[in-house]
Amino acid sequence: MLVSRRAGRIASLLVHIFIALVGANAARAACIPGPDAGVRRLQDLVGADPNQALARADEALAATGANGATPVAKAWLEVVRGQAYSALELDGNARAAAAAGLTLVPDLREPVHFALNIIDAENVYDAAGITKAIQNIEKLRVAAATNASVDTCLLITLGTLQYRHDNSDLAIATLMQAYRAADLTESAEQRVLAADSLSSVMREIGDYNQALALNSEVVEWHQKRHASLALSVAQYLRGNIFMDMRVFAAAADAFADARTLSVAIGDTQGVAFSDMRICEVDAKLGKLDSARASCNNALAIFTASQTTDVIKQTRSLIAQIDLAEGNSARSLAALDDILADGAADVPPRSVAPLFELRARANAARGNFTAAYADLDEYTKRYIAANESRRVRQIAGMRARFETDREIERNADLQHELQLSKQRQIELQHRTWVAIVSGILVIGLLTILLLGARRHRRQLSELATRDALTQLPNRRHTAELAAQAIAHAAETSSPLTLALIDLDHFKSINDEYGHATGDQVLRDFASASRDVVREGDTLGRWGGEEFLLLMPGTTLDLALAIVERVRARALDIRLPEARADFKVSLSAGLAATGAHPSSLDELIALADAALYRAKHDGRNTVRIDALSVESASSGVRRAITRRG
Repeated sequence: MLVSRRAGRIASLLVHIFIALVGANAARAACIPGPDAGVRRLQDLVGADPNQALARADEALAATGANGATPVAKAWLEVVRGQAYSALELDGNARAAAAAGLTLVPDLREPVHFALNIIDAENVYDAAGITKAIQNIEKLRVAAATNASVDTCLLITLGTLQYRHDNSDLAIATLMQAYRAADLTESAEQRVLAADSLSSVMREIGDYNQALALNSEVVEWHQKRHASLALSVAQYLRGNIFMDMRVFAAAADAFADARTLSVAIGDTQGVAFSDMRICEVDAKLGKLDSARASCNNALAIFTASQTTDVIKQTRSLIAQIDLAEGNSARSLAALDDILADGAADVPPRSVAPLFELRARANAARGNFTAAYADLDEYTKRYIAANESRRVRQIAGMRARFETDREIERNADLQHELQLSKQRQIELQHRTWVAIVSGILVIGLLTILLLGARRHRRQLSELATRDALTQLPNRRHTAELAAQAIAHAAETSSPLTLALIDLDHFKSINDEYGHATGDQVLRDFASASRDVVREGDTLGRWGGEEFLLLMPGTTLDLALAIVERVRARALDIRLPEARADFKVSLSAGLAATGAHPSSLDELIALADAALYRAKHDGRNTVRIDALSVESASSGVRRAITRRG
């Protein structure tokens, strides 16, 4: 029995991992392109219409006896067949095609040998098989050490398998290496494949902004190439990201787009998966009639294909609708059946919510003892699942941090390399010929390193920027602050900093949701950038707290700047805002005095002033008393006049 790759293989791994990975498999058809235009056209056709690509490959393979095709040519047709079967979620057929091709071409020097091994590895889903596939891909990387393009494809496959094996930290490091390698070789195809898999890992560790950015890159790529199947899967994955973010309207749009594409190409499994997720969205939004219709359609398709795991997942959604409509008896009967035998064939992360749903159904029937037992089981499983997810997220973030550190180390090495090259050029400047030669060398190096520099700038930006507000992050803000304080001490110039905190931010999150809270932070960052001067630095210090550095600025001028920021914050609008509820901020100012101050000292002074601003009713700015005492008499008079 075939199990849809969109749903995954619950016998060994969590279903959500494989939902995330189908896009990479559907898109990876041409990571290693064929040697002639005919094969490449068939590989491109896989992403748009895999059934048609398979039929044409079968016809071409049947004709090879008459036209005297070489074993390598036949093996490339097996590659196309394997990629088409993989896109159609016929994993066994895909591996059989790969095995047939490998029999024809066992030579490791042939690119087709690597392409066939990749097809075989990407269609393995059991734990033992994944371990063996990882070992094989690592051996193949040794053999492909001199072929950067093939090695990048092997890296993408290796990262996919590591993620499939629930090793998000290893997958991040591997896929980011593949992403950088594709950028260095300027391979747009391989870059988008790495982005596709990396998006899934970023979603797993909770970095939804990066997951969406990478997914957008994949969607745009498939749209330009009219690759309907691959685009359908990419839109489906986009909907999953929005679901995790609880942005249900955007999720519904993405699933609807995925369904439309699946209908157009006759992908009934794709239609079923989209309908199941549309049902889930509508149920959350209280649209019970449309939710039931979508679930019933999905259930009919899944039942016909005997995909047991998603049949139960769809039935659980229908049970949720039944309970919401007051039919607790039917809901309870369905849930008892789904949770029978310990729910062994239900994805682990989906089991805990089912116990909570059955607890409500039991309570509605007056079975309070059973309801309490289900709630107890739900609590245990929920805590265990959250702990497992937390461990994966920490491991993933640690891997990303280590990757960022590696990027910084590489930047230092590149800087040393540039200095070394400059010294060599200076030695050659003894004659005009040497000068011209040096210029040519610099020009050539610039061309070769252009791609690497561009990507390094992008990664450096990721390491120093807050992903939500695009302001400097805490680490980078602290570095800039330390430099500014040191400069102020050396030049005996004033420096003032402000610690800014958005008022009642938790209430905004509670009242409107975290998506609105995130938008408020973005709006505040945008509005503040319009107010602060060139040379000032506004950074995100943490949560709803921001740090504003104002070099060369006395307390009176700093107070005027922060007051402008405070006024702009009042213009931020909340959706359906209550008359008594608006965005505002409180701020505390501190300045360097007669003697140099450390960043920690200034932060402590500004924090004390911020506390007074909060105590005085919020939506106000207060100045640290010690900073005022150490200011000049003119500055103190100016502050007094403003007060």
